[in-house]
Amino acid sequence: MTAYDPDNIFAKILRGEIPNHTVYEDEGTLAFLDIMPIVDGHTLVIPKKPARNIFDVEPEDLATLVKAAQKVSLAACKAFGADGHTLRLHSEASGGQEVPHIHFHLLPMKTGVPVRPRAMADHGVLAEHAKRIREMLK
Repeated sequence: MTAYDPDNIFAKILRGEIPNHTVYEDEGTLAFLDIMPIVDGHTLVIPKKPARNIFDVEPEDLATLVKAAQKVSLAACKAFGADGHTLRLHSEASGGQEVPHIHFHLLPMKTGVPVRPRAMADHGVLAEHAKRIREMLK
């Protein structure tokens, strides 16, 4: 298995080298909006400790990640009036993983509303969406 790359984009986000639209942060996790969302409220939740994917994450860190994902998922669904939810975890390129830092994709879903193709979102829209989720976390 490939070693963790400390220069991946999520590691850079964690170090503050790349801006993001944060919706939640605690001691062990960071949640922020995907800049190429396939639904409104498409959020990524990552651990602060380095781990490439499900194959090398420490069980305690995975538990912390799942707890944060649940909390943020509930808030995102409320913020966008979702009646369903998809939680995705990809491991390795063959499994669809694009960034080599374990992360969940949180997708608030609405019946009859299909996902969009991935495309860069307007940062003003993302800022508003992040604000809506943060409001639901209060």
